[in-house]
Amino acid sequence: MSDVIQLLPDSVANQIAAGEVIQRPASVIKELVENAVDAGASHIKVLVVDAGRTSIQVIDDGCGMSETDARLAFERHATSKIRQAEDLFSLQTMGFRGEALPSIAAVSQVELTTRMATEDVGVRLTLQGSRVTGQEPASCPVGSNFKVDNIFFNVPARRKFLKTNATELNNILIAFERIVLVYPSIEFTLYSNGMELMSLKAGSLKQRITDVFGKKMSQDLLPVEVETSLCRITGFVGKPESARKKGGHDYFFVNGRFMKHPYFHKAVCSAFERLVPVGMQVPYLIYIEVDPSGIDVNIHPTKTEIKFENEQNIWQILLAAVKDAIGKFCDVPTINFDTEGRPDIPIFDPQHESVQMPQVHYSPTYNPFESSSPKSTRSGSYDKKPKSSALPDWEKLYEQPVVEQTEGKLFSEVESEGFSDMLISEKSPVHYQYKGRYIMTAVKSGLMIIDQQRADIRIRYEQYMSAMRQKPASSQRVLFPEMIEFSPSDSILVQKFLPDLRQMGFDITFLGGGSFVVNGIPSGLEGLNPVNLVRSVVADAIDKGCSDAEGVYASLALGLARHAAVPYGQVLSNEEMEHLVNELFSCPNVNYTPDGHTILCIMPQHDIEQLFG
Repeated sequence: MSDVIQLLPDSVANQIAAGEVIQRPASVIKELVENAVDAGASHIKVLVVDAGRTSIQVIDDGCGMSETDARLAFERHATSKIRQAEDLFSLQTMGFRGEALPSIAAVSQVELTTRMATEDVGVRLTLQGSRVTGQEPASCPVGSNFKVDNIFFNVPARRKFLKTNATELNNILIAFERIVLVYPSIEFTLYSNGMELMSLKAGSLKQRITDVFGKKMSQDLLPVEVETSLCRITGFVGKPESARKKGGHDYFFVNGRFMKHPYFHKAVCSAFERLVPVGMQVPYLIYIEVDPSGIDVNIHPTKTEIKFENEQNIWQILLAAVKDAIGKFCDVPTINFDTEGRPDIPIFDPQHESVQMPQVHYSPTYNPFESSSPKSTRSGSYDKKPKSSALPDWEKLYEQPVVEQTEGKLFSEVESEGFSDMLISEKSPVHYQYKGRYIMTAVKSGLMIIDQQRADIRIRYEQYMSAMRQKPASSQRVLFPEMIEFSPSDSILVQKFLPDLRQMGFDITFLGGGSFVVNGIPSGLEGLNPVNLVRSVVADAIDKGCSDAEGVYASLALGLARHAAVPYGQVLSNEEMEHLVNELFSCPNVNYTPDGHTILCIMPQHDIEQLFG
């Protein structure tokens, strides 16, 4: 029997490694920019064409490479960051495995031009599918210039599953932001198809946050700073009023490296418990500095997962630091004892002749079990009115429709359209609103209870979906156009949603960069804040991550319906409740909201009778 086990060629091994390290164009930019940071660059420029499908170029003014190092850098496990296994526990650089460049070269066409400060002439190296196709001297500035073309050209299956240009560009911006937020002292520039998306000058961390996310977010941040023998935690957390739904800006950085850590995320959320609504989260940027020997970053190909030796202790320190920041912001003002202009409160003086003790008058002959007389004998008490006949026709107030005892069941379990029509025809025309939240009405099988806000969400959702499928909804212009700014990553997606937003009745104009102006909102939403409305609707659509047009429509319609629906606590007249119930039963689905929450239920008649024994 012949041997069947053999060593894979280097080109195949590199493609296998590339499948873990290089997942999309954003992965290429992450690896190349991190290498530029490790090279000591003070200015890094990134240029992408077609969201990285056609070309990715990263230019830096770092230390550069010699001719030998340039060739060796594309070999697997060739690195300048570590020399032995013990160096893994004292890492001060972003990269260390030596897998990024060979993985990139294995699935693309790479051209590298680099020169060291001590050299007069640089070198230009070209590779295609891990094979070196050319090497020549070149005149170039100090630093490195990586140009990556036709990513996944030799792996068509991977290239086929790349998302749309808007989605891939958004992923690039997210990866770019995770690096620029760590190094505010480095100048970064990002271009897409020749258009400048971000230009970040060197400065302070607060200025970098402002440049990336805008002034609005910068104004809503609270400083966090604590230093212990175990770790040092700095950064910012948002104010409670800056809380938003999923998709908020939450960043953890450990020794200058971005990480995802659900356990630490829970610590931040616990600090804001009872300060923000359930399901909302505040933005934060937390920078943790620990001894490199106390963490392990070599557990995931993308290095976004990190293990901590003292995880629980750091969790407690983080929780205390965030609570301290919130406490300083929410500091209770001191009591003002200034009585100028206040009413004079008299002080009891027992020596004063005019002061008399209050007297209590009572009747010792009063018997509460005796029939009440027209007038009480107690001194100082009010006159009791004799019992008189009630208002005329008072019986009508207590009239209820005749309810036959039938075996009922929850309406959510009934899918028959005929039962729905029968139910609406048998309901009482008189409704009762319970605690400003539920509409209660009698039906033949029992008592029907409807959540008024969820019912209105379902009604408005169907109306918005119908309007978007047929014709643009009418728009109501605002008195004064209002500016709204999004981060570069969100701005790309907002531009994608603009046609759908206009179809819904929004009048929004893109001004360039991340700035938009709101000129109008859908009719019937007057009184709502246009900026907050647009932000919330777009945030809902981004959180859903919809790719097809129908999914975008549904997400936008649901977000708009939530903000336009009748709020809890609003008192409704019987006519308004009747109209709401009739509109609900005209919808194709009266059982659940678009996001799956129960709208109504029926308490069967026999269950009600059992309560009274």
